[in-house]
Amino acid sequence: MAIGRSPSQFAGAVEPMATILDKIVAVKREEVAVARAAVPLAELRRQVADAPPARGFFKGLAAQRPRDGGPIKLIAEVKKASPSAGVIRADFDPVAIARAYAAAGATCLSVLTDAPHFQGSLDYLRAIHSAVDLPVLRKDFLIDEHQVIEARVAGADAVLLIAECLSPTQLADLHGLAKELGMDALVEFYEPTNLAAVLACGARLVGVNNRNLHTFQIDLGHCEQMHRELPAEVVFVAESGIRTRADAERLQAAGIDAMLVGESLMGQADIAMATKALLGANA
Repeated sequence: MAIGRSPSQFAGAVEPMATILDKIVAVKREEVAVARAAVPLAELRRQVADAPPARGFFKGLAAQRPRDGGPIKLIAEVKKASPSAGVIRADFDPVAIARAYAAAGATCLSVLTDAPHFQGSLDYLRAIHSAVDLPVLRKDFLIDEHQVIEARVAGADAVLLIAECLSPTQLADLHGLAKELGMDALVEFYEPTNLAAVLACGARLVGVNNRNLHTFQIDLGHCEQMHRELPAEVVFVAESGIRTRADAERLQAAGIDAMLVGESLMGQADIAMATKALLGANA
């Protein structure tokens, strides 16, 4: 699979996700080099002072957890396309989608900013942050400090760090940088062998991807199993494969604190109604 294909060209791919991740990271290295040349790191750091104050991404997810009788929280994702599904929503208005999520009860928002593979943009994040009061996560493949600082300058309240894309040292460094900048970090992993590095970096907000990186198969049991391996104080987020109210109820019963959902909501004609149904607000 050639680097730089459009998302629609990824649809139907049979290549293992781990291989796709390697290629995405290679593209990210090129993007970082271009970004550093355009805006040097020192200048980007100076721009942080003009960024809007960070909102409490972690705080909202940690309030009234299921183990204390609260509901499972929703991180609703603004996502136009993906490597596996192609274009998910052709009539894509990121601000309107974010407003629909907020009105329907989402706790936080996740915004795809990767352009080559997900047709995302930092401009979407900036616009959403200005229009909606909910905390916003920059969801991308972050491998360099420039991207983390860039996220804060754009108004991100949190960043996604994927253990499968980073060495333990990189993970710890970027997690520390996010904290230094006043942001929260959602640290994601799939492979159980990465759990030690996730805990060692000091993550207090941890996500587990239910999508097998080699077969593309989705199993909600994977996050349930990983949830049992994490300390109780860690706020836990289930990612991928969550489509129905029954899925949400299953995760809540397991004590999982939050779910990150994008594709199954983005494909619905009425996003607000679908979000309310997922959260049980239509009952």
